[in-house]
Amino acid sequence: MANQIALRRPVLDGLSVQRQWVSVKPAAPASRIALRAPAESLSQLSASLSLTLPSKVRASATSGTRTALCLGPDEWLIIDADGVDIAGEMAGVEAFYSAVDVSHRNVGIIVAGEGAQAAISAGCPQDLALREFPVRACCRTILGKSEIVLQRTGDQEFRVECWRSFADYVFTFLQEASRDPLI
Repeated sequence: MANQIALRRPVLDGLSVQRQWVSVKPAAPASRIALRAPAESLSQLSASLSLTLPSKVRASATSGTRTALCLGPDEWLIIDADGVDIAGEMAGVEAFYSAVDVSHRNVGIIVAGEGAQAAISAGCPQDLALREFPVRACCRTILGKSEIVLQRTGDQEFRVECWRSFADYVFTFLQEASRDPLI
């Protein structure tokens, strides 16, 4: 029997919303790792990832195409836009950690423009005012009835990460929330 590799079509392939005040579009496919590690492992992990893992919850750090989101005192979501094998890069680390590849589980959605904050706030209880949720801030929260990971990537830009099975719901929610122009 021949080796067969299952190729997964991006779940939001071809979808995009462009309004005068906001755009909602799928993020490019990326590799992702859900990482758990104690504080004493961070220096080895940071070296292997070529990125200093932030130790403050709700903070993120970026180096090149790689971003680390600190979601808890010992928890990070690592996203690499180049799609490299992040777990392979961490293989030589001898310190204690747990890493799970969630590349096919998660989907990213970019919400940008002067109406981005309003569109997300339509279903998210998080205070997204720039002073409370500054650029590079991140958190695990909800949007409507779906759990998401939210990162502010610019003054008027956010990255929404959700599970693939909720991607259509989250995208449709953002599409509907973006219909109303800013008042």
